[in-house]
Amino acid sequence: MAPSPVTHRIVLADGVELSADLWLPATASADTPAPGVVMCHGFSATRHMALPAFATAFADAGLAVCLYDHRGLGASGGGPRQTIDPWQQSLDMREVVGWFEQRPEVDGGRLALWGSSFSGGEAIVVGAVDDRISAVVANAPFAGLGDLAEGDTDTADARFAAIAAVLRGERPRPEPRPIGPLAVVLEPGSEEAAMLPQEESSEWFLANGPGTGWENRCTLVMSDDPPFDPASCAAHVAPAALLMVVAAEDRVAPAEVALATYERASEPKQLEVVPGHHFVDYHGNSQAHAVAVMTEFLLAHL
Repeated sequence: MAPSPVTHRIVLADGVELSADLWLPATASADTPAPGVVMCHGFSATRHMALPAFATAFADAGLAVCLYDHRGLGASGGGPRQTIDPWQQSLDMREVVGWFEQRPEVDGGRLALWGSSFSGGEAIVVGAVDDRISAVVANAPFAGLGDLAEGDTDTADARFAAIAAVLRGERPRPEPRPIGPLAVVLEPGSEEAAMLPQEESSEWFLANGPGTGWENRCTLVMSDDPPFDPASCAAHVAPAALLMVVAAEDRVAPAEVALATYERASEPKQLEVVPGHHFVDYHGNSQAHAVAVMTEFLLAHL
């Protein structure tokens, strides 16, 4: 069994501090560094919502794990609070990788990204841009905008080039197009609009959010030139390996978009389709199955 996690404050280049939990296998040391996994939570959530079970399992398998809250969410600093900006979150993810790879107990040459839901798409994007990454796990991911025609590589490649230029600091960030503030999910008796109006979203967030720092309010920052589109980046994740775990009845991050994005990805890649809705593998037998598949994949590619 890996030791309990230790909480750290990761100071980013702009001074914002991210709150992160670090799991280190008992065997990890400066003399025997362990391969590492950077993990982050989904849309508006916090790192304490169902994800420690995944992190603990990976650490028990011998992997070092850094699980953090995005800026403006949970216990992390930064503002405006409750803002989900995929560009900023992806830039921060690259900085977290830099912090993690410098840990003496971590093998900086064997690093993976693990993202769930919205951050699953961000992991695909960052994995396509950052050559420090050897493997990407995208769990029930927001995998694209769903507007790319099958076989349209020209649009995808042009988008990827622009996205990569932004994340590498070679192009200014695109003009923000904020949506909200809105409730994340519908609460009983509420008639206001919500970002995630599905019944399963309300059920999961309202059951798992209390006590974790989650708030039922957010603003989403999108853009048009370029759009933030994981589907355009999927083909460029290689030579890093990509695992996509897709919920067959996913309505939050539509399964058909995820499957189309998987088809765009290059080898090495692996697809695991699980029965159920978006949140199915956050608990119970489905989680145990997903953890087993993810662990085997990470050990094989790190």
